[in-house]
Amino acid sequence: MLFGSSGIRGIVNEKITPDLIQKIGITVGQENDEIIVGRDTRPTGDMVFSALVAGITSTGADVKNAGMIPTPTLAHAASDFDCGIMITASHNPAPYSGIKLWNPDGSSFDTEQMKDIEDRIDSETQLPSWEDIGTGNTYEDAIEEHIDEILKFVESNLNLKVIVDCANGAGCLITPYVLKKMGCEVTTLNAQPDGTFPAHASEPVEENLTELSKLVKNSNADLGIAHDGDADRMVAFDRTGRYLGGDELLALFTDMYSRSVVVPVNSSMVIDDLAEEVTRSKVGDVFVSEMVKKIDADFGGEPSGTWIFPEISYGPDGIYAAALLTELTEKIDLVREVNELPSYPRNKESIEVENKDKIMDKLITSYKENYQEEKLNLIDGIRFEDERGWGLIRASGTEPKIRMTVETKDEDHLDILMQKMKDDIKNSMGEIG
Repeated sequence: MLFGSSGIRGIVNEKITPDLIQKIGITVGQENDEIIVGRDTRPTGDMVFSALVAGITSTGADVKNAGMIPTPTLAHAASDFDCGIMITASHNPAPYSGIKLWNPDGSSFDTEQMKDIEDRIDSETQLPSWEDIGTGNTYEDAIEEHIDEILKFVESNLNLKVIVDCANGAGCLITPYVLKKMGCEVTTLNAQPDGTFPAHASEPVEENLTELSKLVKNSNADLGIAHDGDADRMVAFDRTGRYLGGDELLALFTDMYSRSVVVPVNSSMVIDDLAEEVTRSKVGDVFVSEMVKKIDADFGGEPSGTWIFPEISYGPDGIYAAALLTELTEKIDLVREVNELPSYPRNKESIEVENKDKIMDKLITSYKENYQEEKLNLIDGIRFEDERGWGLIRASGTEPKIRMTVETKDEDHLDILMQKMKDDIKNSMGEIG
């Protein structure tokens, strides 16, 4: 498949070639008259942009160039166009690039739309004559419009000291300014746009953010905020320098939007303790977004650090999430609030396998026979539940592995469920031979 769970990504000039990008531009341009395009800070962005615009304008569609902006800002700007295209590989390393497509309501292209592009991308195309070629112009208002929209939903006059690590990504163009307009004293780290990510890798995981943790603690800051390269993700540090990753923030935001939430199948059962209604989707912000929109949920999020707030957008918005968390930090004792969140033992492991798809098919058949329907979720791998916890078996999308996640109410049962999954996988491997 061309599309993954977050658009199209790959290494430039291997998967992401000018030919492929031009074909995508042609395919999208055939169905849309006016398209806004933005890019993150990666040095390959100009090449990808040029190929994309060549494809789009060759169909007669017009392009507005929003320049270097965060992905959530591009998604917000798409509301005034037929669609938006963001050139980004999000948290992936510098050699990668990709594109993600957006609807006017801020949602990324859904499964059906992505399939339509894949079905049409290699079909013969009748292009218009030269006098009907599309045009390209700049669009300079996207960042200011996004800032103004965010400020409608959050309080100002805050009295907080916040440190923002922008990861040399596009978030440096907006998040510090939003927080300053909210009244915060803001210090920035790695706020120079540089898509080679010289300070640390773009993915906002704890091991990449040691400098931010130390600075928050040593400077008596109230909060630390960190983005990935395109600012669709957001993680944080409390005033003690403790990392607040996806699981903790997912629980905090769920507590704020406790009526109806959408989370992927790999999310904690803490969410079930906090929300009135929990719906689980496939792993990937595209699928979370689809479900939020489908059931009109209050909130959607992932342990990876993507947050969807439909009052502002159906796309992940790490900038708005940063503003909301900052506002929340003014109102509550964040350290105490996180300490009081429910917490359960959890473990992850993987097994290298051949024929992972055949093994998964065997496992699904077996689990259907041994679990009641209400205790089994097969939307993305196999998530099964018992009275003391749950387990998840999923084939890796990129490696010859099957991954296992388990979470239980006590340590003893954690080991029991993990061993059960290992045994089930090995038995299925033996049956296949």
